[in-house]
Amino acid sequence: MTKIIMGIKLSQRHETAKSLQDILTRYGCIINTRLGVHEVSDQTCSEQGYIILEFSANADEEIHKMKAEMDALGGLKIETMEL
Repeated sequence: MTKIIMGIKLSQRHETAKSLQDILTRYGCIINTRLGVHEVSDQTCSEQGYIILEFSANADEEIHKMKAEMDALGGLKIETMEL
């Protein structure tokens, strides 16, 4: 069974996070695991954020649709790998 992992880097987190969240929610049924991190301190909340997604098997077509929607947002770097 092939697993697909996607890494997403948000470079303008405050501007893109809500729209990205909407996309991730719409495709939530194909996401098995989601990990999101960003730097936080008492003085600041980072503009950069990172999300790692692990998808359910046989979701290739839906993953491509989701990626196309995310590409249209701009401000994201997206990489995928198959294991």
